[in-house]
Amino acid sequence: MSLAAAELVLATTTSTYDTGLLDALNRAFAELFGVKVKVIAVGTGAALELAKRGVVDLVLVHARPLEDRYLAEGWLINRRDVMFNDFVVVGPPEDPAGVKGLTAATEAFRRIAAAKARFLSRGDNSGTHFREMEIWEAAGIEPGGKWYLISGKGMGENLIQASLMGAYTLTDRGTFIAMRKNLDLEIVVEGPVKGGDPLLMNPYGVMAVNPARFPDRNYVLAMAYIGFLTSPQGQRIIAEFTVEGEPLFYPTALKADPDFSEYVPRDWRG
Repeated sequence: MSLAAAELVLATTTSTYDTGLLDALNRAFAELFGVKVKVIAVGTGAALELAKRGVVDLVLVHARPLEDRYLAEGWLINRRDVMFNDFVVVGPPEDPAGVKGLTAATEAFRRIAAAKARFLSRGDNSGTHFREMEIWEAAGIEPGGKWYLISGKGMGENLIQASLMGAYTLTDRGTFIAMRKNLDLEIVVEGPVKGGDPLLMNPYGVMAVNPARFPDRNYVLAMAYIGFLTSPQGQRIIAEFTVEGEPLFYPTALKADPDFSEYVPRDWRG
């Protein structure tokens, strides 16, 4: 099969899709290779499960502990760092839990729970949901009750619902920036991009489906896409993708010194 006749199937997070970044990247990739990229935008957990089932050629996701699990089990290979942004806690302007300006997401979550202020979780095993649950665990709280609500939606839809309900939620900064004009929400706890909580760092990685398990998937084209994302051209597109002059993502693939740990599970030594 020639590359030009092929279709690449990419499972990715809703944050890369909702912001419009993937459209910019895929247009440039199509110009280079003449290949259509079919995008399946779901949460990270669902994207990784699609890879495990051999439904897609590669994934672009943002939950390193989950990524490591699928790498270790041999479903995915050749992981590369691509970019990062960060998570932020957003909420209604009136800030009923009094968390605006706190420097620790865990303390903000404790106050939200104590005030029984509405919190809308994605609840979808996405990278954002995975990080949210890590914060609750670090805060020593098992969320539940009428104040804790679950949307089961992607990032953009979750933000719209939180805005309509006057609820707090966790979001990646990029999606919030892209949508904030239409939301009645404000950032109440900053992430590390603006000098905030390091716990809210949000790195993205790309991986190809293992051709030894799924020989019918297009591994050659998947590696071409990974090469493009991590090339100077792909990294420049990421760096220059802005809303109102504000970057949504920050490229990380081009390093002065190789970091081979990005290719394998972080605990590969056992």
